[in-house]
Amino acid sequence: MKQILNRLFEHQYLNRNEAKEILTNMADGKYNDSEIAAFITVFLMRSISVDEFLGFSDALLDLRANVDALAAYNPIDIVGTGGDNKNTFNISTLACFVVAGAGYKVAKHGNYGATSVSGASNVMEQHGVKFTADVSKLEKSLDKTNIAYMHAPLFNNALKVVAPIRKALGVRTFFNMLGPVVNPIRPKRTVLGVFNLKMARLYFYMYQQTDVDYSIVHSIDGYDEISLTSDFKIINKHEERIYSPELIGLKRCEEKELDGGQTPEDASRIFDNVVNNTATTAQKNAVIANAAAAIQTINPNMSFEDAIAQACESIDSGKLKETFSKFLELNT
Repeated sequence: MKQILNRLFEHQYLNRNEAKEILTNMADGKYNDSEIAAFITVFLMRSISVDEFLGFSDALLDLRANVDALAAYNPIDIVGTGGDNKNTFNISTLACFVVAGAGYKVAKHGNYGATSVSGASNVMEQHGVKFTADVSKLEKSLDKTNIAYMHAPLFNNALKVVAPIRKALGVRTFFNMLGPVVNPIRPKRTVLGVFNLKMARLYFYMYQQTDVDYSIVHSIDGYDEISLTSDFKIINKHEERIYSPELIGLKRCEEKELDGGQTPEDASRIFDNVVNNTATTAQKNAVIANAAAAIQTINPNMSFEDAIAQACESIDSGKLKETFSKFLELNT
């Protein structure tokens, strides 16, 4: 690792095979915490290259647990890279349950928050969810509730090894970027939120080399999801388009209206308010917009307005609440 670090400190880049080997060694416990922290820090000072990104992804996908049986459900995942420093409530996770309530299969891959109060695993844990890598249990959850939740460290030893280091650093790392593309199911449908356009281009380049139906979303003011605090961009295999909240019939909101609070308990209360359809208009609309992006990804010929209508119906009819209640029955 010392030789690798010296190269990186001299502004050299890793090729794809080197990046893959380093992350594999990391998972095998060949580096100590200080070496890993130093390695991670390099990528805070300069951008990750496409080859490095692909090499790290290759390693994580090779190291993943085998959950291929779940791929038969052709689920979608909705996930943000995190690291936008906006401290929003759990918009993507809620959108996943809204989509499940609308009748679509969802495989949510998540983790504890590294740079925000509450990541997906935090809010699941707040509700008593017991994380599992048991494929039969995950399959049952998909069957009965349309959604399964996969806590990332259970499915990849590399993510488990670096988790305490990421938490101690408390800053955005390249693992924020990798998380969305290493769902162990390798879903053929995904909505990915990014916090800047440079990152959007990186993912766009990567997805072009796959058969994934994807939507990359980015709010122009820096959110890694559709926030409705500004115009937002959606990039998919068919087009690249900028929308305004007004264009899709949803009210523009302010950043403070999406704040997740100071503790996981605060974020959990907002989560429950959305599930129970007692949230503020801003909170509800942000979830609806992201759920609609997923519904449209599944149904590319559907208009955004019709996708929004399906997401609204999932909440207003009580299907979201029913779905989440059933999910808790099976997963707590």
